[in-house]
Amino acid sequence: MSELLSPAEVQGTAEVVGQLKKGLNQVLLDQETVVEQVVTAVLARGHVLLEGLPGLGKTELCKALARLLGLPFRRIQFTPDLLPGDITGTYVMEGEGRREFTFREGPLFANVVLADEINRSSPKTQAALLEAMQERSVTVLGQTRPLPEPFFVLATQNPIELEGTYPLPEAQLDRFLFRVQVAPVGAKTLSALLTTRVRGTPPVLPAVLDADKLARLFSAVDRVHLPVPVADFIGRLVESTDPRQPHAPDTVRRFVRYGASPRAALGLAAAGRALALLRGKPNVGFDEVIASAPAVLNHRLVLAYEASLEKVTSSDVIGALLQAVPEVPRA
Repeated sequence: MSELLSPAEVQGTAEVVGQLKKGLNQVLLDQETVVEQVVTAVLARGHVLLEGLPGLGKTELCKALARLLGLPFRRIQFTPDLLPGDITGTYVMEGEGRREFTFREGPLFANVVLADEINRSSPKTQAALLEAMQERSVTVLGQTRPLPEPFFVLATQNPIELEGTYPLPEAQLDRFLFRVQVAPVGAKTLSALLTTRVRGTPPVLPAVLDADKLARLFSAVDRVHLPVPVADFIGRLVESTDPRQPHAPDTVRRFVRYGASPRAALGLAAAGRALALLRGKPNVGFDEVIASAPAVLNHRLVLAYEASLEKVTSSDVIGALLQAVPEVPRA
């Protein structure tokens, strides 16, 4: 078992992460919750799906994150005519005289990859990300190539009600640690945007981390203690998303068709550790799990038809779930 974090280490890492949050808050105004969730996902080494209407700053947030982390960044604009090879890379014929096929890397071969408007491409193209997001590798013509470490996919998604969108399949949604809702901002924020930025251009910020510092942060996150009662709470919470389980609350039984996978439990534990470190704590508490649960679970529940009839959302189900599942099992 790894040695637990000392108070000095907790304070030092919290200060570094605080600089990352401060930088992102300068780019995306008055969206502190979104920024905290993105930073938490990065510390947990998870992928993030940002959902919201166009023009809310999702793309700028992703670009600023790569700059602050000091990591190579690539942006992929998903369109209906995008092909899988445009993402993963493909073989091209090169050389003079004796010509041979050489693999040319696609934009996935970067540390931070922005999949912009991911649901505007066909399911075949979306599926090109499945192996990359899970195994951190790409296989083309039977040859597997590892992706750089660390590797993050930050995808933006337009609401599926808009024209020209293809809903992401459950298998791909499950590979995102968080689905984060980016809400529109109010008049006060718009006023600050207009008076502080010419043509809306965000500030260009220097890097606050590099690959070595980020590796030390990841090591610190892994050493955050997960108490057995908290791990038990995570297990009971994820189990209760399955309507077939005897302890599933009534809301789940009525409105959920399929519950969350074991990947959700792993995600809750990783997010809990990351959020605890972000808050300057050496161990995960129930509060960190409860705070992370909506973003971890909201895209992993397959709702029944009755939910759409009664206008019940996954957020409604998760709220009822958190109220129904006690932190400590009842005697």
